[in-house]
Amino acid sequence: MIIQVKPAKLIKRYKRFLADITLNSNEETTIHCANTGAMKGCAEPNDTVWYSTSNNTKRKYPFSWEVTQSNAGHFICVNTLRANQLVEEALHKNLISELSGFTLLQREVKYGNENSRIDFLTTYDNAADTYIEVKSVTLLENGHGYFPDAVTTRGQKHLRELMDMVKQGHKAVLFFAVLHSGIDTVSVARHVDPVYAKLLKEAHKIGVEIIAYKAEFSLDLGELDINICEKIPFLNDND
Repeated sequence: MIIQVKPAKLIKRYKRFLADITLNSNEETTIHCANTGAMKGCAEPNDTVWYSTSNNTKRKYPFSWEVTQSNAGHFICVNTLRANQLVEEALHKNLISELSGFTLLQREVKYGNENSRIDFLTTYDNAADTYIEVKSVTLLENGHGYFPDAVTTRGQKHLRELMDMVKQGHKAVLFFAVLHSGIDTVSVARHVDPVYAKLLKEAHKIGVEIIAYKAEFSLDLGELDINICEKIPFLNDND
């Protein structure tokens, strides 16, 4: 995925969806931030913000925060809308071997008992339908990646729904899209959300598959290229 971006310096993030930045012209402005998470380690003052510009004249804030380049040199995609786009692109390119060979891919399909929508539903000729829930991973602590970065009742619901799909004879996958160049392994953040951690352990035990793939970042002359391409380990409680 190629995104046209420009650099700025972060002043502060606030009100969940907004952040103030300093442009290269030294002008200060406000941009949209499509991320409801805690963004721990992804939004430190003076980090480099790479932002895109919308052509929609009706938008109050035309700039969108796409990627943070941290002071440590890491690239972090903080626009959570990109996770599903990147995974869908990788699926169509057959870059995710565990999920290749489908005959039909559907997005945002209603399912389950808790009024949910699955990110992707793949259909196969000679295999069970596969329900794929995508989660964006950006929390890096002590050289290790974690999900979630805040308590997530929505994520807990998704795990319950995935478990129900397995019980009904379908295949269910929790897909961690690792959008932080400094993360090479992923674990559940028990210290952040112990309820989610307990549910994930239960889900894994009954057959929900857990897959983690890392994004690759390339930046050249204002073109940011991001691709999901490298499988990395998910470390469960027994590892």
